[in-house]
Parts: sequence; C-alpha cells; structure tokens
Amino acid sequence: MRFFCLNKISCAVLLSTGMMSLGLSAQAATVTAPVAQATTSTQGSSERLTSTNSTDGIIAIVNDNAILKSDLIDAITQTQARARAAGTPIASSAQLQSEVLNALILRELQLSLVNRVGIKPDNAAINQRLGQIAQAEGVSSIAALQQRLDASQAGSYAALRAQLIEDAAIQSLQQRQVNNRVRISEQDIDAFLSSPEAKRLNQSEYQTVHVRIPYIDDYSRLSQAQRDEALKVAEDLRTRLLQPNTDIDAAIAATQGTYPIPIQGGDMGFHKAASLPTELSSEITKLEVGAVSAPLVTPEGIDIIKLASKKSGDTMMVPQWRTSHILVKVDELQTDALAEQKINDLYAQLQGGADFAALASTYSDDPGSAGRGGDLDWVNEADTVGSFEATMKNTTVGDYSTPFKTQFGWHILKVIDTRNYDASDEYRRTMARQTLYQRLAPQAREDWLQELRAGSYVQVID
Repeated sequence: MRFFCLNKISCAVLLSTGMMSLGLSAQAATVTAPVAQATTSTQGSSERLTSTNSTDGIIAIVNDNAILKSDLIDAITQTQARARAAGTPIASSAQLQSEVLNALILRELQLSLVNRVGIKPDNAAINQRLGQIAQAEGVSSIAALQQRLDASQAGSYAALRAQLIEDAAIQSLQQRQVNNRVRISEQDIDAFLSSPEAKRLNQSEYQTVHVRIPYIDDYSRLSQAQRDEALKVAEDLRTRLLQPNTDIDAAIAATQGTYPIPIQGGDMGFHKAASLPTELSSEITKLEVGAVSAPLVTPEGIDIIKLASKKSGDTMMVPQWRTSHILVKVDELQTDALAEQKINDLYAQLQGGADFAALASTYSDDPGSAGRGGDLDWVNEADTVGSFEATMKNTTVGDYSTPFKTQFGWHILKVIDTRNYDASDEYRRTMARQTLYQRLAPQAREDWLQELRAGSYVQVID
C-alpha cells in the first residue's frame, strides 16, 4: 500500500505504527505484538487517559486521545531498526524523536477522522491483501495464514487484519481529501494539451511485456540485501528481454532461479496508454519497439517493461447505444415481488402497443430520465452495470427488452439507435486531467495534513 509521508522517517512510522512485524523465513512466519498504539481505545475503558491515571506516562494529547511514552519509544526503535537494515543515515536523537512523534500524531488525527466520517474499507480488498501476504508467507490460503500466525502468537491474525483495515481507511480518507482539493479547470487542460508533453497522449496501441519481481516482504521492512537481490533478478530479466525474438515465458522461467517469490506478468497484448496507470503509460510511450525499460522500483515490486510492437492510430472510435429505460425500484417501500409484478404489467402494456416514452414518463422511478421519456442519451460500454450492458447489447435497434433485474431494481430498456463515436478528444482530455492530477496530488496531501494538525488540539508533554 502507498502512503503519503512528510519525509522518510515519517513514512516509516506511518507504515509501521501499530503494525505487526511479519517475519518471513523458510520455516515459519511470526508476528510480534502490536506496537505504537496511539489511542486509548484498547484499554478496555472509556475513561480518558491522563497523566494521573497512566502508569506509562503520556507524551502527547491528541484531541481526546493520548500517545504514551511507550508508543514513542517503540516507534523510534522500529524506525532505527529499519534505517539500519536499509543502510540509510539515522537522524540525531532529538530530530528523530520530533519526526517520529509528529508521524504518530498525524496518524492518530487521521484515525479519529476516519471514525467520525465512518469510512469502512471494502472487505474484498482487505482479503485480497491478506491473500498476497499468505502467498508471500508460502501458505495456500488466508485460513492457513491465520492458523500459522495464531499458532505463533494468539490473536496475531486478528491484529494484522485490524491493522490492514486501519491502513486502508487512512488511504481512502487521504484520497477523498485530495480529490476535494485538486481542482483542474478546462483551461488547465487546454494549456497542458498545448504543451510538448501532451504529444504522448496519442491513440496508438502498444503491445507490451510487463513483468514484476515482487518483494519478499513489505518494502519498508526489506533489508538492503533483500532489495539488492530483487534488483539483481530484475536486471537479469532485462538482459534476457533485450535479446531479439525472446521467448517471454522462457526468459521468466530462466530468471526465476531460486528467487523465493514467483515472478509475475508476461505479454499483456495490445492496449492504449489510457488503459494503464499514468506512471506506466509515461514509460511505455518513451520506448522504441524492442526496447526495454530500466528497472522501475515501486512499493510493490520492481517492474520491467518491454515494447514488443506498436500500432499507430489518430482516432479512437467507440461503440455507443442510444438507450431508454423504465425502472421500478426495490426499496423499503416496495418489495421485490411487488416491483416485479409492476414491471411485468408495464411489459404487458408495451406488448399491447403502449408508447414506451409515455410509460417511462408516468411510471419510471428514475427521476433523471423519467422526465425525458426514459431517455439515457448515448451510452458507452462500461457506463452501466453488467446486466444492463449485456441486455442493451443483445437488444435489436428499435425494440425493447424483456424485464430484467439489477441492484437498482427492475428494468425494461429500449435501444433507439447505435453508432461508432470518435472519442479521441475526450480521451486526450481525460489523459491530460489524470496527468495534472498526479502532479498536484502530493502537495495537496501535504497541505491537508498540515491543516489537519493546525486545526486540532495537540499538546506535547515534556
């Protein structure tokens, strides 16, 4: 996961505060007790922690919560350990204490805000991350990971899952705040499109080989030797991919050797730069056919990209459907059975010759389209939920569908017309907006964190 950090030391604390130290070895994984717990919620009491009722000692008050001296000591110890493992300089004790404490305060403020606004990360995303950890640990499932962790220390799996939820919630909170702060006008986009940088926003299709050498642990916990090992594997693979007429699968298999984590990726086929993350598209568009990028170090692994082929194109034609629909909602006022009965009655009226637009205006529960006779205007692929899109594609122009259900309720749709639309300008403007956003987001995050602290009650106790 990626986190915003004010500096390297703060980054280490934001990533590690409250986290379990997941030790990777060929035999087993171990999880130590959570450290640097910044809130008092785990004390089993709603009583506010003060200097008089704490046997530990308080180093800072953050709104209604406290950061204990032991929290700070644990966080400093872990930060120093990671710095030594990475071979990076360690700040003086006074500077280190100040920066680590600031990181603990910022994390506590964000967690408090997460609780107030009620951010709850998607369980599927948490399970996916746990699955990645299980794979890195060499176990076949999340259940097996839980068994291994709890066998080493009771409650370790629950603590790990809780920490992942916390981290995901903070990431979601930061994303919301950045989105509210980054304002990109149409004039900004026009100016960007007039710049030389915008030349890369073309309609060409690129056949790429994208391979990732995953790390054996979270990047912040890697030793310098482990980072060097991953980089050596990446450079070996790059050398193999530079050979003409390279068999991609054979090159990956030959590079794997004794590296403990499976190398990921391969030939990704043809795609437009817009379908890739901005950082990858910017690399691909720089390459000549047959060229291979230098190893790209990311928090998740080291990426290697080869441009295998390229098809130029000046336009982007996309299929569109001019669609109308009638919606009968399922909610607390209308059961599924009642909604189905109503949509079937409307379908019978259509079969009897009733006007689709008139029925939509009178009976549809979609306020956005009912006033237009159910008209949804031109619809692109992926603009609607899967079942709606599938029904739309399978309905003849001029005809209407049988009743079908989505998560919004029961529908009947009508396809008025189809066309291929030149979306080249929209594509270029979307790519320009994404590029500008990536440029402005880091400063917006830093500004928000500084304002969050300035607007909160923070008392550091000497």
